[in-house]
Amino acid sequence: MVITETRYYTPEEYLELEEKSEVKHEYRDGKIIPMTGGTTNHNEVAGSLYAYLRFALRKKDFRVYIGDVKVWIPRYRQYTYPDVMVIRGEPVYAGKGKTTVMNPSVVAEVLSKSTQNYDQGDQFKYYRSIPEMKEYILIDPKQFYVMQFVKNSVGQWVLTEYEGEDNLLKFDSVEFEIPFGDLYEGVDFTKVEE
Repeated sequence: MVITETRYYTPEEYLELEEKSEVKHEYRDGKIIPMTGGTTNHNEVAGSLYAYLRFALRKKDFRVYIGDVKVWIPRYRQYTYPDVMVIRGEPVYAGKGKTTVMNPSVVAEVLSKSTQNYDQGDQFKYYRSIPEMKEYILIDPKQFYVMQFVKNSVGQWVLTEYEGEDNLLKFDSVEFEIPFGDLYEGVDFTKVEE
């Protein structure tokens, strides 16, 4: 029997390795986790949401970012790459440079088979620890289905589920809505993707 020891990295070691890496990794309290590649349906949904959000929030006091900007969650020692995020006002950067932020108010994740349990469980817990966080959107790229979690005035997270092609996703914390026809534009539900 071969016993292997798990190596734990400091956040600084992770950032140094990530800067030189050709593929993206997330950092989870000492562990470096490689990110899986996206599918075409995943990219269609994330791209549509980003494009419509960016257009709707232009010239307003919001910033919209897609997949290449990291979020640092200090309470749980997590670096993660949300599919789409919105920041009210200016980004608060972690460390030097402009690659990592700490203050998203909205995060949207497009679910995949390999991450959907994490996105709905631990990752949501981590995002909830961000004081500015108001809304968490989970989008299923295999069917017309969205889960929207909104933080209410007493700090409770309320779930609204949308199912079916004729729905309209309306954000609570940002003036934005998108019909499912636009959100899922280009998605091919007949292709089974992992």
